[in-house]
Amino acid sequence: VNGIEIYSMKIDSKVTSRFAHNVITSRAVNRGNVHKEVFFDVELPKTAFITNFSMTIDGVTYPGTIKEKEVAKKQYEKAVSKGQTAGLVKASGRKTEKFTVSVNVEAASKVTFELTYEELLKRQFGKYEMFIKVKPKQLVKDFEIEVNIFEPQGITELEAEGTFITNDLQNIIKKTFSEKKGHISFRPTLEQQRTCANCSQSALDGDFTVRYDVKRTTPDNLQIVNGYFVHFFAPTNLAKLPKNVIFVIDISGSMSGREIEQTREALLKILDDIKEDDFFNFILFGSEVHTWKETLIKATPENLDEARNFVRGIDTAGLTNLHGGIMRGIDMLNSAHEGNLVPKRSASIIIMLTDGQPNEGVSNTQDIQAHVKKAIEGKYPLYNLGFGYGVDYSFLEKMALENKGLARRIYPDSDSALQLQGFYDEVSNPMLMDVELNYPENEISDLTKNSFKHFYDGSEIVVAGRFIDNNQNSLTVDVRGEGANDALSYTTRQDAEQTAKAFQEQEYIFGDYIERLWAYLTIEQLLEKRIAATGEEKENLTAEALDLSLKYKFVTPLTSMVVTKPEDHNNQDGIADKPIEGIDIFTILLYLRSQFFFFFSLLSAAPQVSHLYAVHPTWYTSVDGDPHFIISVPQKEDAICFNINENPGAVLNLISDPVTGITVNGELIGDKRANSDAKIQNTYFGKLGIANKHLDLKLTVTSEKITIQNGNKKTGFTWLDSVTLQQEGLNLIINRKKNLVLSMGSGASFVIVLHQVWKKHPLHQDFLGLYTLESDKLSEQTHGLLGQFFHPIDFTILEIHPGSDPKKPDATMIVKNNELTVTRGWQKDYRRDPEHGVDIPCWFVHNNGAGLIDGVHTDYIVSSLF
Repeated sequence: VNGIEIYSMKIDSKVTSRFAHNVITSRAVNRGNVHKEVFFDVELPKTAFITNFSMTIDGVTYPGTIKEKEVAKKQYEKAVSKGQTAGLVKASGRKTEKFTVSVNVEAASKVTFELTYEELLKRQFGKYEMFIKVKPKQLVKDFEIEVNIFEPQGITELEAEGTFITNDLQNIIKKTFSEKKGHISFRPTLEQQRTCANCSQSALDGDFTVRYDVKRTTPDNLQIVNGYFVHFFAPTNLAKLPKNVIFVIDISGSMSGREIEQTREALLKILDDIKEDDFFNFILFGSEVHTWKETLIKATPENLDEARNFVRGIDTAGLTNLHGGIMRGIDMLNSAHEGNLVPKRSASIIIMLTDGQPNEGVSNTQDIQAHVKKAIEGKYPLYNLGFGYGVDYSFLEKMALENKGLARRIYPDSDSALQLQGFYDEVSNPMLMDVELNYPENEISDLTKNSFKHFYDGSEIVVAGRFIDNNQNSLTVDVRGEGANDALSYTTRQDAEQTAKAFQEQEYIFGDYIERLWAYLTIEQLLEKRIAATGEEKENLTAEALDLSLKYKFVTPLTSMVVTKPEDHNNQDGIADKPIEGIDIFTILLYLRSQFFFFFSLLSAAPQVSHLYAVHPTWYTSVDGDPHFIISVPQKEDAICFNINENPGAVLNLISDPVTGITVNGELIGDKRANSDAKIQNTYFGKLGIANKHLDLKLTVTSEKITIQNGNKKTGFTWLDSVTLQQEGLNLIINRKKNLVLSMGSGASFVIVLHQVWKKHPLHQDFLGLYTLESDKLSEQTHGLLGQFFHPIDFTILEIHPGSDPKKPDATMIVKNNELTVTRGWQKDYRRDPEHGVDIPCWFVHNNGAGLIDGVHTDYIVSSLF
């Protein structure tokens, strides 16, 4: 492609005792007669940690080095500020993240890329699954996937499949296994890779999945190697525990349409799977909380029929009283146990599904977490499913992890119902409760998690640890749990010799695999604990996880891999970071692009980057009047905000850049009627105009429609359209009823968010929010109410003292050489909940931003949108 030939691509996986070590090697040559850019572009599982990367150009190797994230960032701060580095890893898809490196090489030069990553394969539905993304993007002369599996327990089944595998390709997958070894290879010739006889397009595009399971003659397996041990526990042939499950479902207005249809569809399928010994109930929350039955009821055929009718009738209305819904569920489960309404030996779970932010009843997420934790008291797990991107994922995750459960994102797509059902299937068959694996304390240190609320059918419990005495070679383990009929208790003993014997045929073992498995599992669990931790505990967990990440060279959320390149041909060094679930892609883009975040009537899609606002919650109080501007200053972990109070109909200049020719103006609208209680009436942006005078382009956006004027040519869309438009100088994507993304020429990109208010709201009407990406592409001369803050800003806070409201301290702020009196307050952040907003603490500058903005606010009033 473009003169660059990838002549070899090999994916080599070695799996030993569930721990996978994967190496992807790609070799390319520049067939052109001038220097060209070569890309290495692979997707790897989100659950994996990158451990190594190198590229070799004409015999010279450029290795990647793994450093503490902050150190890597500082090292490259200068380069970043000049726009010279590239972020190498981006979240992509549900299960994968994308690693991309490019390098300019001379004509006829060869380059070899090699990426190594590792992960512990988890057992689900009775099988371990390894997932390899295949997408070479061109025909490759020498293409090969090779997987070698070594399992000391013995392999019982092995399968390999690919989403792109046709009948012809199926025969090329070679698969063998005997006793402890499994081998899979896939090596299509050039002809076999073609989409058709003479096509140059590759048919290799999709997922290649390997699944296997091991022999289980005993309930567990213990392995000891070089002073480390791993213990796998997955008993079979147990009687199923009856379960008590409460479904807490969000039915607020934002769930209307496809989301609630898919929820109904999933619940109906789940009702088909509920066992007769199970107890269940539904709780629905909008503004009010509704329950199907007053208590948990048994899943008799009659009750299930009645439940199906109830589910078919579920509809949406109102706001999001998440606290009311979840607390009702917990109280119901608690009283069912206290009143012996459910069997003594039964496993209880709560599954909550929501698509937004709490904004009715108790809406402070920290308060909700505290109430939920206190009410559950560790008695059963809470599973939180976040539907779509409007949720505060970090809040859902914290709350689930604090209560022995987990959070999962449900992606808004045609298969959302299957995703919901798939999650239920994972937890629908509890076999044991309160499982504890006990090891002699005086022999073992650095033990991973060893007590588990539930053991589910088809899964596996994995515990690893380190011997205090490196030479110790035997271990006795005591396992306890509560089953359907009685308590389970037994003891297991293993010595290093038995393990060594089991490993005799292990030509392809990487020697320290148990130690690395222990490190991987420990880091994964420390990072998970860190999510819900605060203060000193969080610092300690962070330090421990960072030490291990550096020692074992894993790219985790605390480390970065710095990739250096040859200095010729404008090659730019890059940093590989691990993306974190729950930070939206817009935020990642912005984070890479610029040291500052600018929020202005903010984006609904991007979940909050919570560390920016780690402020004492008692300071949250109200500041009235809109539109508001929030300028976040990350190095201060704080924000400044101000309002502009002008009459409806006024047009304000938000951004103007004489160099790129881009201007953004906004026209204010008011409420449907004046609010007699308020001194200052609310105003919002009801119309935005974005123009590029160099390209003679104008875009007008209202809460109803979007109009593009290109010279004399006009094109119109509404917010009900889904559009991707590319024409000269203009890229526009409209995400139906949510937001639009726009770029003009080579300048910045803008996201406009539609905030839809409940149609029958007595006061408020729909309005717009604006969000700027890649603001560094605008020139130094950019100005405007928003544009002036695209240049770095710093401030100092002195003398915090009580203000007129006891909950809102005042302070003196030094900013732009002005001394201002500011008030600690909060502003609405509409990214996370476009209807009602979420409160963000900030220093509020009074009098229309006087002293903070250049000049006075009336300087920014213009006569028309264009």
